[in-house]
Amino acid sequence: MLRPLAGGVAELEVDAPTLGAVLDSVRAGHPALERRLRDESGGLRRYVNFYVDGEECRRLAGQETPLTPSAEVRIIPSVAGG
Repeated sequence: MLRPLAGGVAELEVDAPTLGAVLDSVRAGHPALERRLRDESGGLRRYVNFYVDGEECRRLAGQETPLTPSAEVRIIPSVAGG
């Protein structure tokens, strides 16, 4: 669902110290994608899940979650249906 907003690529490589800095970098290169990840106040969108090395970032430090150079960030939009 988000891939078209990232220029059709499945992965982006970003050198950033925190999850928030990753999203800032995404905003610079893919502003439409970033708008799907953060709300109008700059907070993480409620129905998008952010994982840093397999841990949900809201249980860590949110956008201030620190990243190691080899960290993997996964962004997964919630899917609902019935």
